Amino acid sequence: MRTVLIVDDEPSARYGMQRALENNYRVTEAASADAARGALLNDRPDIILLDLVMPDEDGLTFLRSLRENGDETPVLVVSALDTAKTAVEALQCGAADYIVKGFDIEELRKRVANLLKLAELGAENERLRRELVAEGQFGRMIGTSAAMRRVFEMADRVAPTDATVLILGESGTGKELLAQEIHARSPRSAKPFIAVNCAALPENLIESELFGYEKGAFTGAAHQRKGKFELASGGTLFLDEIGDMNPVTQAKVLRAVESRKIERLGGTFTIDVDVRIVSATHRDLHAEIVAERFREDLYYRLRVVTLELPPLRAHKDDIPQLTETFFAQLGARHERCARPSREAAELLRRYDWPGNIRELRNVIERTLVLSEGDEIKIADLPEEIRNSTGVSVATREGGANAFLGETDFREAKRKFEIAYLKGKLEEHHWNISKTAAEVGLHRQSLQEKLRELGVQRPGK
Repeated sequence: MRTVLIVDDEPSARYGMQRALENNYRVTEAASADAARGALLNDRPDIILLDLVMPDEDGLTFLRSLRENGDETPVLVVSALDTAKTAVEALQCGAADYIVKGFDIEELRKRVANLLKLAELGAENERLRRELVAEGQFGRMIGTSAAMRRVFEMADRVAPTDATVLILGESGTGKELLAQEIHARSPRSAKPFIAVNCAALPENLIESELFGYEKGAFTGAAHQRKGKFELASGGTLFLDEIGDMNPVTQAKVLRAVESRKIERLGGTFTIDVDVRIVSATHRDLHAEIVAERFREDLYYRLRVVTLELPPLRAHKDDIPQLTETFFAQLGARHERCARPSREAAELLRRYDWPGNIRELRNVIERTLVLSEGDEIKIADLPEEIRNSTGVSVATREGGANAFLGETDFREAKRKFEIAYLKGKLEEHHWNISKTAAEVGLHRQSLQEKLRELGVQRPGK
């Protein structure tokens, strides 16, 4: 039997509601907010009927404390205060419904039954959501490999909290999709999700984008403009490619994250902002800190919870499922019903996908648009896929010289390390101990480096 907790300092009010509900529910009572806290621990009610005007601690204060402590028990406010302002404030504080005293008994029973049904549906949705995570699906992201399931399970646990999240991963692994789904599963989901690509904005514009500006703050500032921190207030601010942010802006972001206050450019007063920060980068922030390009104090503020998306080459078992999904989705968009032959599907699975899931999706879309017939053959695939032997393009094209074409030093270094270590491992038939001894690393250090680079023995 469901339990109803009535919190009201008036005995007659408690008695009336108790009599109205006792035939269908187990009813417990509390005459104050403090007594209600004890009842919550002992009785674990399914719904709370809450008066607003009580001595010592009013109902709204009690309701706020419940929500701040993560208690999501549905609350039906039952009050003699019949004003729209009070009702709106109660709903903003987390009440599920509001009814004015003097109500019809049948109306009270109907409201309680409806809220309990909604709570039951919410619990069922949460159960199904967790089942999908266990099966390898997190919103629009899919992956049944152990590596992806670990990411999904941790993201699912952290999403309902307000913890700051740092997402690591190469370009194209789905960092923004993960951030969007974390927001969608959070209590902030009804509020804005604002994304800022810190690498795409020039240094002289990123501060005004993040913090806004006042009229006349600089040449061309003809009017006041709110920044992304203000626009995301109440919701989530996603700082993509945070590792590319300049040091001056990093200092201001650190202050905003710590104090939840910002100042517009040209402004003279601080503005409170209530945002959850989710950030992402493809860079090695440890190396950036050592090189004094990234603030260590900001790093520790951002990485309260760290989620690391593996490169696609590190979970190739997911490629067939991703391929099937993209062919279905993009086929519907382009009105093309085509699927890859067994040989074409095997080539897609073997390729290392340096551009990760984004590259896989783009290749499938291109193939669907340009190919003919219901079956995608090897000849329909791009040349780099057809000529692949299962290693990345950079590895195939001639050793270290191939990396000299890279404009980004870190990417060239990463590709060289992959090719170098794969070559040494193959020389020693993938014997980790022998390879570590030759390259001058401890066995554990080599294993850690291989995990970092996503290098796996063929067939694993």
